[in-house]
Amino acid sequence: MLSKLLFKPVDNSALIVFRICFGLLITLESWGAIATGWVKRVLVEPKFTFNFIGLDFLQYLQGPFMYVWFVVMGIFGIGVMLGYKYRFSIIGFTLFWLVAYLMQKSAYNNHYYLLVLLSLMMCFMPAHQYKSLDVKQNQSLKSLVMPNWVNVLIITQLAIVYTYAALAKIYPDWINTEVIAIFMKSKANYFLIGEMLQQKWIHYGMAYFGIAFDLLIVPLLLWSKTRKFAFGISLFFHLFNSIVFQIGIFPYMSLAFTVFFFPVEVIRKRFLPRKPSLKAAKQAKEFSKKPVLVVGLVFWILIQLILPVRHHFINSDVFWSEEGHRMSWRMMLRAKSSFVRFKIKDLETQQIRHVNLDDYLTKKQQRSLGKPDVFWQFTQHLKQNLSNQNMAIYATAWVKLNQHARRYLVSPDLDLTSIKWQPFKTNRWLLLKD
Repeated sequence: MLSKLLFKPVDNSALIVFRICFGLLITLESWGAIATGWVKRVLVEPKFTFNFIGLDFLQYLQGPFMYVWFVVMGIFGIGVMLGYKYRFSIIGFTLFWLVAYLMQKSAYNNHYYLLVLLSLMMCFMPAHQYKSLDVKQNQSLKSLVMPNWVNVLIITQLAIVYTYAALAKIYPDWINTEVIAIFMKSKANYFLIGEMLQQKWIHYGMAYFGIAFDLLIVPLLLWSKTRKFAFGISLFFHLFNSIVFQIGIFPYMSLAFTVFFFPVEVIRKRFLPRKPSLKAAKQAKEFSKKPVLVVGLVFWILIQLILPVRHHFINSDVFWSEEGHRMSWRMMLRAKSSFVRFKIKDLETQQIRHVNLDDYLTKKQQRSLGKPDVFWQFTQHLKQNLSNQNMAIYATAWVKLNQHARRYLVSPDLDLTSIKWQPFKTNRWLLLKD
């Protein structure tokens, strides 16, 4: 039954349209990162980057070379959009984006992680078999159909993202609009809407509409009777986010996904009017059932279901400690600030010197030191640069979440040269507990 559902031939119009949109958007993301100064701030100016732990070799890539890196990524994006050497282009973009994602955490964003997942999925999808330069060069590639697992995977992935995003919002500071008020305070100078965004009723509307939208948008798009209404709401929601929060390509990527929810006849007639229908072309080839692919899809979905809940198995409050925060769709849930100052003590002479963070980190990186894994990585960096190994490192470090009282990150008396990082369980040197 499952195999029949997954390998049933269906019209591939939605995938073709999405490929074109996806290629355009990842090109804009790549070259826009250079144009807006993001690459300069995050990957060129820093003396070192906070890569994902265990991937220190990525440090060798940072610097001016990253401009070339992102230019090449944009070229891969054009290849995806045009369907030119599609497999090479999408795999190339995926590898380049994955490296850029893994080599820094100062500008971490759940949307960047989503782009990693989408790129990986697109590597396996037959998105170049119509309206592509590959087909023009090799007509044997041309197909009007695709296996139905493409639709199943994309819709399931979206449902997971939105559902976890909705559940994560159900916590006191979101429900009472405290966190929304903090976000909107920085938008007070926006033209026309700035003053309105400071109103309490707007905060309540945004808080509860955000939960309802994330929880219901996929079911509403799937149901034919509410699909057009849901698309209208989705259009408003994502354009609002684009204007107010300025989060790059991702509102538009989310809108592009809606092509998978509309009837294929509508998508074909609207975007690919010259593409024959399956009935007219009499093409509906059966796809061979591949057990390995079925296992891979099940494994992928299980991983996506498990990763967002891993923080429940760590003895700390994820809002404070951020243990289990990444890759869990906990998007725009809190405003955090931190204060971190380090000192180094020579254990022989008892002399103490204070660390000037400007000598090591950009201002943007310094704002990330309240994240425990980033804090630990910087202590390791200091440790490696000590001229005398008979030294201790101490820190005065506190974190403030929304309007709550600040909490200390670590004990001021703890020698940080001795702490270890535990990626899958509680880091007991942290004071950020419930």
